[in-house]
Amino acid sequence: MSPAGCPHVNGFKVDNWKQNLRVIYQCFVWSGSAETRKRKAKSCICHMCGAHLNRLHSCLYCVYFACFAKKHIHEHAKSKRHNLAIDLLYGGIYCFMCQDYIYDKEMEQIAKEEQRKLIFKYICKFFKCMCVFAFVSGIGEKYSTWEPTKRELELLRHNPKRRRITSNCTIGLRGLINLGNTCFMNCIVQALTHTPLLRDFFLSDRHKCEMQSNSCLVCEMSQLFQEFYSGHRSPHIPFRLLHLVWTHARHLAGYEQQDAHEFLIAALDVLHRHCKDDNGKKANNPNHCNCIIDQIFTGGLQSDVTCQVCHGVSTTIDPFWDISLDLPGSSTPFWPLSPGGDGSALNGESHTTGATTLTDCLRRFTRPEHLGSSAKIKCSGCHSYQESTKQLTMKKLPIVACFHLKRFEHSAKLRRKITTYVSFPLELDMTPFMASSKESRMNGQYQQAVDPFNNDNKYSLFAVVNHQGTLESGHYTTFIRQHKDQWFKCDDAIITKASIKDVLDSEGYLLFYHKQFLEYE
Repeated sequence: MSPAGCPHVNGFKVDNWKQNLRVIYQCFVWSGSAETRKRKAKSCICHMCGAHLNRLHSCLYCVYFACFAKKHIHEHAKSKRHNLAIDLLYGGIYCFMCQDYIYDKEMEQIAKEEQRKLIFKYICKFFKCMCVFAFVSGIGEKYSTWEPTKRELELLRHNPKRRRITSNCTIGLRGLINLGNTCFMNCIVQALTHTPLLRDFFLSDRHKCEMQSNSCLVCEMSQLFQEFYSGHRSPHIPFRLLHLVWTHARHLAGYEQQDAHEFLIAALDVLHRHCKDDNGKKANNPNHCNCIIDQIFTGGLQSDVTCQVCHGVSTTIDPFWDISLDLPGSSTPFWPLSPGGDGSALNGESHTTGATTLTDCLRRFTRPEHLGSSAKIKCSGCHSYQESTKQLTMKKLPIVACFHLKRFEHSAKLRRKITTYVSFPLELDMTPFMASSKESRMNGQYQQAVDPFNNDNKYSLFAVVNHQGTLESGHYTTFIRQHKDQWFKCDDAIITKASIKDVLDSEGYLLFYHKQFLEYE
């Protein structure tokens, strides 16, 4: 779409287009009354497949509802040459010629007016009082579009030479000086500074510090992001960050080599404690916290314990920041692999000579496990201690999924590094490992065909942390994705271009995946 906006909107703006658009918003988008909700539920089904969900869109030129996810609305637009459709869930206007959601000032104004009318009507109905009008103006605009103020327009005119991000731009790439066995910290910092939503948060000055700035890790991370994206090419010296880590995570203090995974969890924990907002709790967040760390990294892990006698199920959901996966070669018995199985094909991983894949590890992680006679539980149905099975699945996926491959084994008799190669994909579909898919799983195998148009649980790889060497003496490096297909290797102060093959052939210790599609909740 050109900077001037969508050129195809004018073809829709004829006759009574404003009134027609208002009717659509009133009846099918901002439907608040019981009557309009019934009308929407009855009418809004895909005219091609009869589905109620799959992001229904309505054609703006004729009475036609169809799925966006399955591209049924796309087929209608192509056959009828009806270029515009409206998202019935969020009210956005999609142009099939521009292949994007568009912004039009007049259409946006109509959407806001209709939304405000609905909010005002039902707040007044609830309170039986017109005095609530003063409060209505700010309601329903949490995700309102940005319009520049006069001051911002003035600044934009006086600064025409703004930085443009091109496909070969290297802004954000900056080496980090090793301060004495601190490669474990440098590799995690590289992964965090290239986490898209975390970068956007810190570069937009969203953090309002209530601590002393010299003791706040969030303030230091904010400064670190400014340094990384300032355009400077000389390596940065993260001495203040190291000092704060030693202060707030004393088990990491000292110049000995530390575990990168342990540092990641400690860093997320301190950042969470320093920036959490107790006033903004979210019911759908398993950790009940609205801080930026939990919004990005926290998922919900569902544990189902099933009694083997009455088959009663006890379910608990726990928050997680990462998923630790066992590897073949460890002392823990590994689930038998099936080269070329459905899970591997699903996520685009190749089984070469029986190589283990990330999907294999996830299938083992989510398989039912018999707890045995030595770990009986008291069943609430039988009211007695019975043998049971336990199964872990994903109840809620985080925006950023971090997978920790358990390469370091520590036990009373054994301390070693597991060097088993694990194949991991550039794109990962987590649908088979969701709690909603549990009923489709038999003996650890995912049987149900996956809908290729469902993008809700799909992820893209953006960072890989590797460990070279032995358990006693080793070195950490990171591969980070700068653009879609551009990868770089970060080795402390040295940053070099890397190929996708270099990334996928690496051993892999921590794998960072980002959700491909995000929608407002």
